[in-house]
Amino acid sequence: MSAQLRALAEQAARAAGELLRERFEAGGERATASKSTVTDPVSEADHAAERAIREIIATARPGDAILGEEGGETQEGAGLRWIVDPLDGTVNFLFGVPQWCVSVAVHDDDGGIVGVVFDPLRDEIFIGERASGSPTLNGVEVRGSEQAELSTALVATGFAYDAAVRELQAQVLARLLPRVRDVRRMGSAALDLAWTAAGRYDAFYERGVQLWDIAAGVVLCEAAGLEVRTIQASASAPAGIIVAPAQLLDALADIAG
Repeated sequence: MSAQLRALAEQAARAAGELLRERFEAGGERATASKSTVTDPVSEADHAAERAIREIIATARPGDAILGEEGGETQEGAGLRWIVDPLDGTVNFLFGVPQWCVSVAVHDDDGGIVGVVFDPLRDEIFIGERASGSPTLNGVEVRGSEQAELSTALVATGFAYDAAVRELQAQVLARLLPRVRDVRRMGSAALDLAWTAAGRYDAFYERGVQLWDIAAGVVLCEAAGLEVRTIQASASAPAGIIVAPAQLLDALADIAG
């Protein structure tokens, strides 16, 4: 079954990605609303991409649940659950920054089965499956970093939309930056995770991510041999995740967690 799920996830991600690529290249896309804060936009492109994904999945597997960032959840309680971010990196998309992607994952009661992240501008598709070897980038196997020293690690992160949480994240960043090779903040958690699975980053951490941001990327990173740890919520900050080689995880968690 996983091969069928993988093919369907790829089909849905590619369909949404091509739709988005055309709109991105045409320009003129505008935010139509905001969500958690005024700096957290949603566009018609987000909605159009999610509609395309939902139609493909619902046609092929009408009994499955679908959770999308923009459209909520259908068929709650079904055996399989598709978790979709139709456009991760909306701010980048709206500002013409070529760093955004489509994320499609399918879960069962034990977690992620398949994860697909598609970057249509670079024509890069990352595909991972549970317990089936390394993830692939355009059909070629990739592996996560084996970096053992935090001082030479390239770490990716992201920031929340809420100003109070950003202030706390800035404090973490100030502690982390002198301890690592460098830090990258590109604006798409799903793509950051895919790049971490491919070894382009050594590690990734972020508070405030939602399930649709990370569902596919976590499958990729686990398949790539990386460790994934939850950052617990605190009184002043939301939960998050850390992804890193096992030998870096504790050191990074001491700072970022």
